[in-house]
Amino acid sequence: MTTSVDLVPVPRRGQNIPIARMRSLYRVDEVGRKLDQLPQKEHETLRSTYERMLEKGPERFQVKPSGLPSMDHLYDDLPNFTEVLDDIKRQLALCEDSRDALEITPLLLLGPPGVGKTHFARELSVLLGTGMGFLSMSSMTAGWVLSGASSQWKGARPGKVFETLVDGQYANPVMVVDEIDKAGGEHAYDPLGALYSLLEHDTAGSFTDEFAEVPIDASQVIWVATANDGRAIPDPILNRMNVYEVHAPDRDAARRIATKLYRSIRADHDWGSRFEADPRDDVLDCMSEMAPREMRRAWMTAFGNAKLDRRDHIATRDLPETRGKRGAMGFVQ
Repeated sequence: MTTSVDLVPVPRRGQNIPIARMRSLYRVDEVGRKLDQLPQKEHETLRSTYERMLEKGPERFQVKPSGLPSMDHLYDDLPNFTEVLDDIKRQLALCEDSRDALEITPLLLLGPPGVGKTHFARELSVLLGTGMGFLSMSSMTAGWVLSGASSQWKGARPGKVFETLVDGQYANPVMVVDEIDKAGGEHAYDPLGALYSLLEHDTAGSFTDEFAEVPIDASQVIWVATANDGRAIPDPILNRMNVYEVHAPDRDAARRIATKLYRSIRADHDWGSRFEADPRDDVLDCMSEMAPREMRRAWMTAFGNAKLDRRDHIATRDLPETRGKRGAMGFVQ
């Protein structure tokens, strides 16, 4: 379902210019038939959905880096994701000098809270030059959040997969299913039910959202799921994904992450020039006890406290209390 025309979208930072082909995600004639069959002055939400599909057209960018992109910055920023990054690099290498589409086996990142799983997914979308959809399963109980609800139901709407593809620019966005192990609900409304077909390349090619009832090509979606505990995830889901155990970074890696964050925050703000170029060792020792998720907030608090005290450097007393002690997260010695 791809055309032969290659296009070049706007390049992203730190990577090769992405090369794009156009991929048709649905059949316009089928959407038109569905629209014509709707009774007048009924199903207004469904009508507007079909009209939006016709207006936007079926073609989306199917992108991949033009060559094997530099990933050194990701190895530096995400030292606890080395195994995942190695696998991504192998899969990128397979298609770097061919016209083949980018294929990334669905990823499941298992690890304690705060180690950077969601941040990794965002960085992956930047690396690949594509968009990203995000769905947190921790508060979702209805099966239609991924696959849509029948238009016969009051308040029904399309699911997240449909919306990300139809409303976005890309045929192969990164789709993040956050905290997949916390998906709940009754068996009749299994929030993960749609994934059984969406994670299979062949069946995903004709995925039908229950609201729109028009087959859509979701075969190019790049899936990244995160979880704290794999035991709560059904085996058929696990069997469709590459599973990685992501641990908290060790002390040296945590210090490097904290240092890079300090420099980034300092460089991004005009007031940053009023502070020392690098944080002091005793402060980095304290920061290394925090989960990566906590570090940015801790630095911002510390910068503010130091400024109030009219100092050009951050002291340990400027840092907030560490709520997420790394020892409780399986800290790597």
